[in-house]
Amino acid sequence: MLGTYRKALETPSAGLLRLRSSGVSVLLMLVVISAPAQEPAPAIQSRIARVEQGLSSRVVVKGAPGQKASIASRMAFHDVPAVSIALINDGQLEWARAYGVLDAAGQRAATPASLFQAGSISKTISALGALRMVEQGKLSLDAPANVQLSSWKIPDNRFTQQRPVTLRGLLNHSAGMNVHGFYGYAQGQPVPSLLQVLDGLPPANSEAVRVEATPGTGWRYSGGGYSVVQLMMTESAGRPFPELMQALVLGPLDMKDSTFALTLPPTWQERAASAHDSNGTPLAGGWHVYPQSAAAALWTTPTDLANVILDIQQAQSGKPGKVLSSAMTSTMLRRGQGEYGLGLYVEQIGDGTSFSHSGGTDGFRSQLYGYTHTGQGVVVMTNSDNGAALIDEILVSVAAEYGWPEFQITEKLALAPDPVANAMFAGNYTLAGKPAQVIAEGDRLYLQSELFAKRPMQLFAESKTRFFMTAQDMTVEFQQTAGGTPGSFLLKRGSSTYVATPAREPPSR
Repeated sequence: MLGTYRKALETPSAGLLRLRSSGVSVLLMLVVISAPAQEPAPAIQSRIARVEQGLSSRVVVKGAPGQKASIASRMAFHDVPAVSIALINDGQLEWARAYGVLDAAGQRAATPASLFQAGSISKTISALGALRMVEQGKLSLDAPANVQLSSWKIPDNRFTQQRPVTLRGLLNHSAGMNVHGFYGYAQGQPVPSLLQVLDGLPPANSEAVRVEATPGTGWRYSGGGYSVVQLMMTESAGRPFPELMQALVLGPLDMKDSTFALTLPPTWQERAASAHDSNGTPLAGGWHVYPQSAAAALWTTPTDLANVILDIQQAQSGKPGKVLSSAMTSTMLRRGQGEYGLGLYVEQIGDGTSFSHSGGTDGFRSQLYGYTHTGQGVVVMTNSDNGAALIDEILVSVAAEYGWPEFQITEKLALAPDPVANAMFAGNYTLAGKPAQVIAEGDRLYLQSELFAKRPMQLFAESKTRFFMTAQDMTVEFQQTAGGTPGSFLLKRGSSTYVATPAREPPSR
């Protein structure tokens, strides 16, 4: 099951990693740089070139050579067939570029008009639509949700008896709803109706959407909650969700290459990227289908999503927005529970606010990021399960070129490797209920955990027992042991700490 990520996830380090030579050579030869019809000025061309050559992990080893890399080389490293970027600067779309191929097997070149699944960025667009309906008087932010539903009601229980679910809570992920994310449905599989999804009935492959905590008392990401929003919107408007969203958001923002339709028209399918798993293999049928439209079904381009950033920036500045008023935009960007407003992650940055959302469906990863006070932003979309790591490296390069206050590079000093100590720490572990390995290879030490990355991540020593990783601020603290057997370790990532314990040996036969 795929959920959201606040910022892109782990980028593995070189060393133990080995790329498939055939796949890499094909990708590097076919990297395509596609531009809008009107080429940017030479000064902007130079900025684009520096972004393309300036990729880096967020954490680097102090004094290590070759800290910067090209988009082409990092696409090959991460097995990402295509990436598309739209860059906003000074309150306007400054440039758009696409790289690579839409299908690793078919070799269709990516262009800025290529379509990608946006995953959970769908929630941002859906929230815009719901808030517009609030301004139109068709929905209420704070009236009980069940008063605004007819064909299906949120089942009451001891949690809803204390406080009702509201649209505000659903959009903020503070309604106490379950179902983090959705699996989607492969081509040819039966696709459930929205009501079957809400009740977890076949052919739905997710559990029933229910309230599992008192609404308004905490933050809990819930794609299931956005499916309730979808039903509220369609019942109020009496229109199918794709048609409704076209009228509420996509049309007003001139998002001509965007749709919530579950089946793409044939001419759109020709421009659609195929999804790829972490091994670079295309998904059968090209992509999965998501009837949970408000949560995950948007097909779009970075250029279209850039229009969303620009409209939010304009409305927040006090000028009329094409979708929401300035007052409602401020409501959308005001934190409720967690780090979330209504449909967006928001963070106070100096005199303004950053707003963002990431997206992930099977075989696609994307990121939308904008600032209210600087007129800057970016949208990056990829067609690979490995896309999050590449996106993070692109954000570092963009931030360095355009003077962003975030995504700065941190240098850390690494001690000389100790092969004897590395061998003592190596072994099989259980990390957050999942198998993990610590691998010693020569004088290098690696952590393999699919919780963070498919490939092994190199560990760099800060002390005899404490190690850091590149790409983000993750550290591992090993417990000292006697007799050379692995002990437990603590993995710290941001404000979260995970405990890893030695895995039990499989029983002998």
